[in-house]
Amino acid sequence: MQVNEPYPGTQAVLRAIALLKAFSDERPQLGLAELARAVGLNKTTAYRLLTALESQGLVARNPANDTYRLGPEVISLGGRALRASDLRSVSRAELEGLARATGEAATLETLVGLEVLVLDDVSGAHLVGATQYIGARWPAHATSTGKVLLAFLPKAELETFLSVPLARVTEQTITVPEVLRRELASIREQGYACAVEELEVGFSAVGAPIRNHDGQVVAALSLNGPSARLTMERLDEITPLVVEAAGRVSEQLGYK
Repeated sequence: MQVNEPYPGTQAVLRAIALLKAFSDERPQLGLAELARAVGLNKTTAYRLLTALESQGLVARNPANDTYRLGPEVISLGGRALRASDLRSVSRAELEGLARATGEAATLETLVGLEVLVLDDVSGAHLVGATQYIGARWPAHATSTGKVLLAFLPKAELETFLSVPLARVTEQTITVPEVLRRELASIREQGYACAVEELEVGFSAVGAPIRNHDGQVVAALSLNGPSARLTMERLDEITPLVVEAAGRVSEQLGYK
C-alpha cells in the first residue's frame, strides 16, 4: 500500500497512520518486515516510525517474538471517540434535517422497559403541541418508534414484553399479542413502522431503527404530526427520509 502525500509535510504522519491501519482482527500482531511490506516502506523507515508510535503507547512490541500490536493508547482514543458519539449528539443534525425538510416534529427515542423514552426532539415548522418532548414516555406498542424497537428485540425479550397485557390507548392501539407479533414481523421485513392514531387520536408517526456498531437496534428516529397532514400518502412520501436519516446515524455509530 503506497502512501500518497496530499499536503506537504504530512508524509510521516500518513505513513504512521498506515502502519496502525495495517493491523486487523485476523492479524493483530505483525513483525517489522510484514508491516514494512504492508505499507510499502523499507524496514529502516518503518522501524523509526514504530519506535515513535511505541513511545506514545499507540503500538506495543512483544520482545519475546519481536512483533508489534496496537497499544493501550489506541483503546483510550477509541473510548473517547465512542463517548463523543453518543446518540443525541450524533442524531441531532439528522433530527434538524428531517424537521426542516418536512415541517414536522422529529424525535429520537429508545426503549425503557415497556415504554419508549424521548431522548431528543426538534419541532417542525407546524405547531404540534406538547405530545412529544424530551423525557416523555409512552407505551411502546402504541408508537412507531416503540414498534420498531420491539420488532428487533431478541425473541426472549419480546416474549417477556408480550406476556404483559397491552393497554388500549386509543381505538387503534394494537392490544392482541398475536396481531402485534404479525405487525412486528412486517416491520422487521420493511425496516420501518407507522402508527396512525395508535397513541393519540389525530396523531400519526413513522419511525425507523438506529443500529450500533454491533448491528443492535439501540434507538429509533421518527417524524410525527397531525393525521390531517400525515395522511397515508404523506407518510409514504416521508418514510424514505426517516429510514435514510436513521441509516446515516447508524453509520456514525459504526454500523456497516
